[in-house]
Amino acid sequence: MAVRRHLTRQGNALTLQGAIYNLNDYRRVFLIGIGKACLPMAQAAAEILGDDLTEGILIPKADPALSLPSLPASVRIYPAGHPVPDQRGVAAARKVIALLEETQANDLVLILISGGGSALLTAPVEGVSLKDLQNLNHALLACGATIQEVNTLRKHLSRVKGGQLAKLAAPAATLTLILSDVIGDPLDAIASGPTVPDPTTFEMAERILKQYNLAPRLPASVIAHLQRGLHAQVPETPKKLPLCPQNIIIGNNLMAARAGLRAARKEGFNAQILTTSLRGEASQAGGVLGAILRQMASTGEPLPRPACVIAGGETTVTLGESPGLGGRNLELALGAVEDLADCPNVALISLATDGDDGPTDAAGAVVTGETLARAKKRNLFPSDFLARHDAYNFFEPLGDLLKPGPTGTNVNDLNFLFTF
Repeated sequence: MAVRRHLTRQGNALTLQGAIYNLNDYRRVFLIGIGKACLPMAQAAAEILGDDLTEGILIPKADPALSLPSLPASVRIYPAGHPVPDQRGVAAARKVIALLEETQANDLVLILISGGGSALLTAPVEGVSLKDLQNLNHALLACGATIQEVNTLRKHLSRVKGGQLAKLAAPAATLTLILSDVIGDPLDAIASGPTVPDPTTFEMAERILKQYNLAPRLPASVIAHLQRGLHAQVPETPKKLPLCPQNIIIGNNLMAARAGLRAARKEGFNAQILTTSLRGEASQAGGVLGAILRQMASTGEPLPRPACVIAGGETTVTLGESPGLGGRNLELALGAVEDLADCPNVALISLATDGDDGPTDAAGAVVTGETLARAKKRNLFPSDFLARHDAYNFFEPLGDLLKPGPTGTNVNDLNFLFTF
């Protein structure tokens, strides 16, 4: 629906955000889709383009539960690894690069971007191997860096990120539809901004290395490339693009939170959105939301029963040396367990909108006032599992995991605070 709301067609006139593109003016029309939501996005786009679509390449996250849509034979699908990039992503990126290197001024390229695109579209710079990038990714995921910091490093070790995909597509006209999974919707951070000028620099990447003391944990090739960039021995990511691509946000966390708000009110809840900018350490955010929910239960503030308060955003987890199994939503939920102990008629639900939280098959978990007592009967203590970031194995024996499977979208995380 998001694609169809923004990209429309009447006859041969393709319209995106008020700009009109006459398909008769283009010799070929290409479709590139990258990210966890690229398959349903591509299905809508392909139906709109119809017979005018020449060729397409899609790179979704590989998942056993992946449902493939009905697409023209000219559209090829190459599932790849996420959150850690793999060889499939490298091979798929090569195909995208090869296609875009052949585009001409009378071609049109429609690019669909959604969360996960940074890992899925992987094209290391010369001298840096896939294994080197995987090691970098592991270090970044473990250190608690923000997504903007993670992507600053990714962009400076890639041939396609940070505006370089649009540069490859030039001189063709480029239209990009984006589902945002980054707080505030900064275009340069979503999927590492492959179609927008990059405001980050090698100098900024160096500062991030120092801030998190990453250098001792990174491959020598990564450090060497970043040092070459610092000394202008390799080009910076583009700060301007030869043509000005049209980049349009078609969905984000606020839209998802508003949809949740409408659904809650329809079910009879007093409902409001608290924020869509929730961030910080996941377990601490869980404690804060747990405290808010306890206040709702005891005072009816900010809303009387039955109530639903929604908090969206994206937290982080700083891992230790021997992390367990979990993700930021599971850890947030675990961080709320003790705060909600013995609180009657409440529930906190934390979930990833894409259907999988970190490297797990769960989107998140449910916490109630009875969770702690039920857990103690099984000798499960939240502090033990928080210490090793093992939230999945806390909630799994309780039957409190949410497992919807891949949702076909990715717009950050949502937390629902209910009083009944």
